[in-house]
Amino acid sequence: MRRLLPAPAPDPDDRQLLDWYAPGGGTEPFVRFNFVSSTDGAASIEGLSGALGTAPDHRVFMLLRRLADAIVVGAGTIRAEGYEGELLDAASRAWRLAHGMPERPLLVVVSGRLDLDAHSELFTKNPGKILLLGSGSADPGRAAALGAVAEVVSAQAPGPAIDPRWIIETLHARGLRVIHSEGGPTLLADFQRADALDSLCVTYSPVLAGGDGPRIARGHQGDEPRQLGLNLLLEEDGTLLAEYRRR
Repeated sequence: MRRLLPAPAPDPDDRQLLDWYAPGGGTEPFVRFNFVSSTDGAASIEGLSGALGTAPDHRVFMLLRRLADAIVVGAGTIRAEGYEGELLDAASRAWRLAHGMPERPLLVVVSGRLDLDAHSELFTKNPGKILLLGSGSADPGRAAALGAVAEVVSAQAPGPAIDPRWIIETLHARGLRVIHSEGGPTLLADFQRADALDSLCVTYSPVLAGGDGPRIARGHQGDEPRQLGLNLLLEEDGTLLAEYRRR
């Protein structure tokens, strides 16, 4: 792996990568999304983003999780990708403990209707804590059933939508500053419209996927395009790893 921007640097170790991806100082929330895309713009192949993954993508993917206070994922991505079992490798868990962090980030699942199976492997095989965030119109019966396997918090605002600002405020009030999301595309679009994004990491896999696969963001366009600055660009074996940050 080599860094192309902001200044060329060969063969970074994990410590250097963590420094480059670290959020700025301060106590304000830092919201990051991480996606992979084919070179022709597809966010998945046959419905799974993992099919686009490469070795350098997997490496940075785990390091970004290592830095997170909370991993935020939409219910659709949970159903498609799984998220059961251990989400961090042993080296990442040891690093977090050595740096005074909880062994694992809090896994936060955003589900407007709380349409999840309390008996699924997400809950039976995940060793860490799980927080479910539902909308103001979520069914109380579902909330009660899921409350037996996870903590459930529903928005006070009426209706099926979940305001990204409420998500951020809810997590920040718990002392969770670095909010790391892995999708899906609808959740990213919601955060874009709310202008609630500080960092966007996109891995460009050297693959032409073709077809009509989804983009990394899917939903109604906001009032105006958001301008981001290119903060970091890495390359390995044709894979490009870019991080854009709020200007």
